[in-house]
Amino acid sequence: MTTDAFTKSLVQDYYGKVLSTSADLKTSACCTPGSVPQGLRDALANVHDEVKSKYYGCGFVAPEHLQGARVLDLGSGSGQDAYVLAQMVGANGRVVGVDMTAEQLEVARRHIDWHTKKFGFCCPNVSFVEGYIEDLDKLGLEPRSFDVVISNCVINLSPDKASVLRGVKKLLKPGGEMYFADVYADRRLTDEIKADPVLLGECLGGALYWGDFLDIAKETGFGDARLVTSRPMTIDDPVLAAKCGSARFYSATYRLFNIDALEARCEDYGQAVIYNGGIAGHGDAFNLDTHHRIEAGKVFPVCGNSFRMLSESRFAPFFTFIGDFSRHYGIFPGCGVHMPLVSNTTAEISAIAPTTAGGSCC
Repeated sequence: MTTDAFTKSLVQDYYGKVLSTSADLKTSACCTPGSVPQGLRDALANVHDEVKSKYYGCGFVAPEHLQGARVLDLGSGSGQDAYVLAQMVGANGRVVGVDMTAEQLEVARRHIDWHTKKFGFCCPNVSFVEGYIEDLDKLGLEPRSFDVVISNCVINLSPDKASVLRGVKKLLKPGGEMYFADVYADRRLTDEIKADPVLLGECLGGALYWGDFLDIAKETGFGDARLVTSRPMTIDDPVLAAKCGSARFYSATYRLFNIDALEARCEDYGQAVIYNGGIAGHGDAFNLDTHHRIEAGKVFPVCGNSFRMLSESRFAPFFTFIGDFSRHYGIFPGCGVHMPLVSNTTAEISAIAPTTAGGSCC
């Protein structure tokens, strides 16, 4: 058995047989933070109890403005995120879940009709496909057909993360978005940590060093990854904590846009945007990422990459765009190295949020 096949077998066994409910987890890697927006709490209340009891994600993965969208959920498991998203896309949208664990898929599929009735839809708007997220091109999914691809604490479990991102890029429409939560480490992990079956199943053994993740994203065609949220993780089991040594872990949400030729740096073209409001739940301001809180009605300077992320995506109808790319003014003020996670010898790793005026991009 190859290393990749062995890893997949371990993960399938852990999520299909070892874990019975979310209470069996030994770390906080796969649990939802306490603060959940009211809209998501309402949607979650409409999800079947059995589906919720087998939820192993690391936080809700629900980007803005999904009404009518076609969404792909990687590692959909028992279907909790898929059924929450099904409500957000509405009867005219579509959610497709992909998972490799037969036991989880059986739970998800068994409750399709129950959720369709609960949502008041005439017919199901969610379906589930069995397969590996590294092999998306083998699952009969139409290329360039999805508006958004989400993933909830799953890519760290994959032995070939680059293949996952390459497959996602082929499935996204131009201007589409990958919006996903996952686990990252503040350093490259030892082979012992990577090979431990429990650490792997708990979403720690497969965690990428964040710098390596940014490199893989660029290599697979996703330039300028944007950090949306991050939080430190705890390891409550003392045995597992000892195995991890000094390594520290974060759960972080990133967004990657399928926009070709985004620049390596935040370049200044004298551009700005005005958020006109209208995105449900974001009437006063829209948060593109940790450094872009764009207040409604206010001129907000942006770099060329941010300008394109907004103007070439599903968010374009909600903005007024000022300027073009005809004149270059150098590096965008406040631009620096895109470092979501750092560490030092005396403190836990933390998220960086530089304080700069206007529309800082990094």
